[in-house]
Amino acid sequence: MKSMDSFGARSVLEVGEQSYRIYRLDALKEEGLDVASLPYGLKILLENLLRTENGKDITAADIRALAGWDPQAQPDREIAFTPARVVLQDFTGVPAVVDLAAMREAMHALGGDPKRINPLAPVELVIDHSVIVDVFGQANAFERNVEIEYQRNLERYQFLRWGQQAFQAFKVVPPGTGIVHQVNLEHLSRVVFTADDDGMKVAYPDTCVGTDSHTPMVNGLGVVAWGVGGIEAEAAMLGQPISMLIPRVVGFKLTGTLPEGTTATDLVLTITEMLRKHRVVGKFVEFYGPGVAAVPLANRATIGNMSPEYGSTISIFPIDAETLRYLAFTGRSEEQIALVEAYAKAQGLWHDPQAEPRYSEKLELDLSQVVPSIAGPMRPQDRIALSDAKPAFHGALASSIGEPEQKPHGYDKVVDQSFPASDPPAHEESQSSSALPTDHVEQASTDDSQPRAPIPITFGDGTQGQIDHGSVVIAAITSCTNTSNPTVMIAAAMLAKRAVEKGLQRKPWVKTSLAPGSRVVTDYYERAGLTRYLDALGFNLVGYGCTTCIGNSGPLIPEVSQAVTDHDLSVVSVLSGNRNFEGRIHAEVKMNYLMSPPLVVAYALAGTMDIDLFNEPLGQGSDGKDVYLRDIWPTAAQVQEVVDGAIMSDMYTAGYADVFAGDERWRALSTPEGERFDWNEASTYARKPPYFDNMPRHPEPVSDIQGARVLAMLGDSVTTDHISPAGSIAKTSPAAAYLTEHGVDPKDFNSYGSRRGNHEVMIRGTFANVRLRNQLAPGTEGGFTRDFTRSDEPVTTIFDASRSYIDKGIPLVILAGKEYGSGSSRDWAAKGTALLGVRAVIAESYERIHRSNLLGMGVLPLQFPEGQNAATLGLTGKETFDITGIVTLNQDITPATVRVQADGVQFEAIVRIDTPSEAAYYRHGGIMQYVLRSLLD
Repeated sequence: MKSMDSFGARSVLEVGEQSYRIYRLDALKEEGLDVASLPYGLKILLENLLRTENGKDITAADIRALAGWDPQAQPDREIAFTPARVVLQDFTGVPAVVDLAAMREAMHALGGDPKRINPLAPVELVIDHSVIVDVFGQANAFERNVEIEYQRNLERYQFLRWGQQAFQAFKVVPPGTGIVHQVNLEHLSRVVFTADDDGMKVAYPDTCVGTDSHTPMVNGLGVVAWGVGGIEAEAAMLGQPISMLIPRVVGFKLTGTLPEGTTATDLVLTITEMLRKHRVVGKFVEFYGPGVAAVPLANRATIGNMSPEYGSTISIFPIDAETLRYLAFTGRSEEQIALVEAYAKAQGLWHDPQAEPRYSEKLELDLSQVVPSIAGPMRPQDRIALSDAKPAFHGALASSIGEPEQKPHGYDKVVDQSFPASDPPAHEESQSSSALPTDHVEQASTDDSQPRAPIPITFGDGTQGQIDHGSVVIAAITSCTNTSNPTVMIAAAMLAKRAVEKGLQRKPWVKTSLAPGSRVVTDYYERAGLTRYLDALGFNLVGYGCTTCIGNSGPLIPEVSQAVTDHDLSVVSVLSGNRNFEGRIHAEVKMNYLMSPPLVVAYALAGTMDIDLFNEPLGQGSDGKDVYLRDIWPTAAQVQEVVDGAIMSDMYTAGYADVFAGDERWRALSTPEGERFDWNEASTYARKPPYFDNMPRHPEPVSDIQGARVLAMLGDSVTTDHISPAGSIAKTSPAAAYLTEHGVDPKDFNSYGSRRGNHEVMIRGTFANVRLRNQLAPGTEGGFTRDFTRSDEPVTTIFDASRSYIDKGIPLVILAGKEYGSGSSRDWAAKGTALLGVRAVIAESYERIHRSNLLGMGVLPLQFPEGQNAATLGLTGKETFDITGIVTLNQDITPATVRVQADGVQFEAIVRIDTPSEAAYYRHGGIMQYVLRSLLD
């Protein structure tokens, strides 16, 4: 925090009896810079630069560039952002802790003190991605699912327990507590952060990066936060700034109020549709105007949560009275709330409903125009007015007729629609056809697998039913998006109560589940006396975690699964989540719809999407009369009355009082102790990575790349989803072979996500996506290439070929087209590339984060000359590559280009080392090596 303070911004803020050092934004007025009219989010970034100015990564010129921001300029100026803290979830957090543990080993080997390896920024990890809905619809579902979760993930949990006691500034929220984003919203976020510096408290905006794309949920509190890849998160943990372009900012003006009968979910689906059409990828979105005050904090959080679904980096609301109300409501201290108010007002961060900040672009929404909505069947931006749901469903079926070979599946949907992201789906490729009739009666297929009539089912308990296309087989009240919002959660429970009182039941083919984002939800359900009604409809608590949204929905009801598979039925899931890409929710479920929690309950009662909820009954009550949705839908006033009576601030205070301690099961785990982790060589979950093996005390000189061969020759828009291991582990894959050799049964393979702490599994899954097309192995899909170390040049797996090259000391390169590494930014896309032996990537263009991540792992990103690519240069991928000119980095000179000689082809490749810090990382062999040596010094 030793800022150079070139602008004299250092000042003191008095709040009550406490004094805080702050860096005042209005100090820049003396430079003639109009800071007051900057968007809220850019003011937060500007303060960050003022406070961390060091003359190297952050300069006075950077500060002037941001303060003098031109709203119409295209982003081209990079700045270094230093977040106040880092938030991790367990899938993405485990490899980060593995790397820290390995750095301690390396520090010890080099004669340093291992305890010097500690996060330099506060890190909070929430275990929330591991619970699966194996058991549902019964009173002990929660206990059974947690028990199974511990059995599956014991090694990972023991490792995280070790990290919790070994590292300072690293805290773990144990399993069964809540979803990372809801815990972040309700407890972890400070809004204004404080730290000690030479005996004085420094106050500054709370900012964070998280290894999950829905980190922007806390934008609703006015916290600048977004999702990043694991390498960026590790850099932030180790005190390194994150490089970013100064973004364009979209101002989204809100007016009016929501009409009766609509929910926060309807609002967010409307905004998602609008922003997706407007194209906001990589931009900041900021809400302003008189309608902001009418949006409750929980609704703001729901909107921020959906940022990755429409592509913005953040979707932020400024601080106002509603922010303070929510902080008090969720148990924050009076001192903290007073600091937030005083700081926001002193720094021009307090919302003025009449202000019109300068924005790059503007949108406007009258809240009174929002209507009840759902989204689907494949993308969150495909909003459907609830009144049109039935014909839209028919149209979705019709559109798939005769197009199975053109219709993208599984990962392709994730690749196409996902933005800086996080958790891949627990994907398994469905073997069933996607050719479905619009109406199974009027357009019956002659194929017996396409039924002309509903399929009868007899369940294990003797209950009978029948399912067909459009049957709802999963109904899940789940995900951080909506379970943090008391209004929609209470509405769902009230609707369930009225349904039960009318004598309605869920249909027996529907797998129902309740997976709230925090224990507060079940606390207020209990206080309101509503739990038993949800239980009566099968919405028993199944866990506090991220379940259906990431494919952790567990198996379908067995008899339903059999019928779906035997007859190739297009069945449906309904969920209160944020992602519904094909293949994501469940491999056997082709159509997925997002909706509010009360609508999830309604569709579970109806048991089908083939219904008009406005005009057709949900079923017959105990009196034999039809029951319509309007008969059981609670009014906004009725919901608010229950919310006011059932939810108290003390629930949050008590619920989070000891949030890091965990339950008896967590505390009873046998946990390794000591400053260095005792690696278990037999472990298939956590293994010491080889990044620091034989690492010298000082970096060796950078060398040119000689005699390299091409591991993969790829086209345009190859994303990190194509590169990074994701989803289930195929039983015929190199990763499966490794696990089998280590005594793991196929039923216990788990997923790549759960095994991110084992580099041996992950490198075997790198470039193994089933949709990858490597031009070196035409006619194949997946992780295949040619092995040029053998005279017959056989087609083999990318992993096996890489081992052959490494054994013979042959370096590797990747050739690629435009936008290489776009999509979700994932650490293993770069880590796996490096561990496969790739020394350089030559592409037409890069996604910024992946380019940076490659350098962070010591891989050189090069770019073809402008207007050139592999095809125009006549490259086949069979050439031997020499890359010369890199050695000038040894004189602290970053070359603009290097010479590439590929047999008879020669060209000058552009060097994409864009900052001095990146050059230092590359000279050291990667960012972790750079930080390690810096700490030794």
